[in-house]
Amino acid sequence: MQQQATPVRTARLGKGVGPVPGAVGGVVLLLPGGDETSTRRPSPLTAAAVRPLARGLARAGRGEGLVTHVVRYRYRGWNGAQAEAAQDAEWAADEVVRRYGDVPVCLVGVDLGGRAALRSGGHPAVNSVLALAPCLPEDDVALPPEPVRQLAGRQVLIVHGTDDRRTDPELSFRLAGRAKKANRDVCRFEVHSDGHRLAQHRAEVTALAVDFVRGTLFGHPFARPLQDAFAAPPPLGLRMPLASGFGQTLGR
Repeated sequence: MQQQATPVRTARLGKGVGPVPGAVGGVVLLLPGGDETSTRRPSPLTAAAVRPLARGLARAGRGEGLVTHVVRYRYRGWNGAQAEAAQDAEWAADEVVRRYGDVPVCLVGVDLGGRAALRSGGHPAVNSVLALAPCLPEDDVALPPEPVRQLAGRQVLIVHGTDDRRTDPELSFRLAGRAKKANRDVCRFEVHSDGHRLAQHRAEVTALAVDFVRGTLFGHPFARPLQDAFAAPPPLGLRMPLASGFGQTLGR
């Protein structure tokens, strides 16, 4: 009996949220969380967790033709040197170029997706990266540090809750410090007393994400706190507190 070949898994883009293809002015790729090691298929729950942010960003950028897609990974895990999620993020950026042409792209990653966004931020189509509570590897003298040179020329924002018990906020602070040396357009906000899901200050985090995306993709002026964070020298611009109520007075 002839054996049936095992189908090759491929990454794909979730259904776009936003304008029709001919009116697209910019794209946000949402990169969900995952596991450190796993060859299982991704859980539908991780994609569902970033859909509200995808809808919020698309709604805020409707006037500029912003479309958002959730990236569907091939595998649930990062899987060491394979860096599966980062590979899928780069494929997704290629797919954006194929579908929409030369439009600006922002990678927005959560948890493991935050690491994927930072790692694949050097893709030629990408001009900005937002990492929310990124899951980064522990410092290990036997291994090379997480790379940052690919972020040169990109605008980069990292947001982390100070009470995060799943991903260490100190690791994202250290990475931001190294990235800032190679690229002045890096800043980081701390959400005090919030955990991994940033649930207590979800409205403020969403407003910050909207401000960053509209600014980096369409040239809108940043809100003053974001301006200050980019301009401030380390460590001030890398430990910028996200104020309660951020976004309520931005006039949107």
